[in-house]
Amino acid sequence: MLRRGPWFVLLPLALLLVWHAAVTRQWVAPGIIPAPAQVAASWSTWIVGPPGKSLSPYSGTWLANVLYSSRRVFEGFLIAAVVGIPLGLMIGWNRLASTLVDPSIQLLRPVPITAWLPFSIAVFGIYDAGALFLIGLGAFYPIVVNTTHGVRDTNLLLLRAARMLGAGEAAILRKVVFPSALPSIFTGLRLGVGVAWTAVIVAEMIAVKSGLGYVLWDAYYVGRMDICVATMFSVGLLGFVSDRIILGAGHLLLRWRALEAHG
Repeated sequence: MLRRGPWFVLLPLALLLVWHAAVTRQWVAPGIIPAPAQVAASWSTWIVGPPGKSLSPYSGTWLANVLYSSRRVFEGFLIAAVVGIPLGLMIGWNRLASTLVDPSIQLLRPVPITAWLPFSIAVFGIYDAGALFLIGLGAFYPIVVNTTHGVRDTNLLLLRAARMLGAGEAAILRKVVFPSALPSIFTGLRLGVGVAWTAVIVAEMIAVKSGLGYVLWDAYYVGRMDICVATMFSVGLLGFVSDRIILGAGHLLLRWRALEAHG
């Protein structure tokens, strides 16, 4: 019964109540944190307000900025997946590839995305290419690491059985290892898309002049904390939707595992 109810809304509602109480009872300094009602009103104007008829850049421009950021996230994430999944398969499957490539990945992986900003601007300038580089790089690491883990976690009994039946290495990789690694691959994709949304905000704050990250920095610069909070909620909502899409695709492609478990 508990699982059928909308219990997931209880924590957000509790946080909203605490937020409202903190502002109205002045538990925080006045003017620093806007009230939930103020954020909702500003967000509504930003979404459906008349664009072009007001000097405010936060009227009717929400959708355009969402589309800018979403396109960059999609393109950067796609690049990361196209590179990261095959590379992770090779690192996990081939000892030579693991020896040559994996140490470099592990060496660069702890470097935060913000540390790559000067390099990105110097090489790509204030253009979309710099943002795509940062997004793709951020999403690449969780994808390649989880793919590698999934390959190395393949059941040895399955590998031995496939070899005894005469399957070649390429066939084993395609028909045994890759399906076995799919759950880990989708875990990496879910983590990667979350990092991609983080990276796009960092990139748009400095490396480009459009999108939600640019709005967040511009709103902070002019003291519009209500828009800053609305932007944060927008990014969280878009990240949640992206995660649900990947989760749904994973459930669709991994139905055979559920059938196998129940069979």
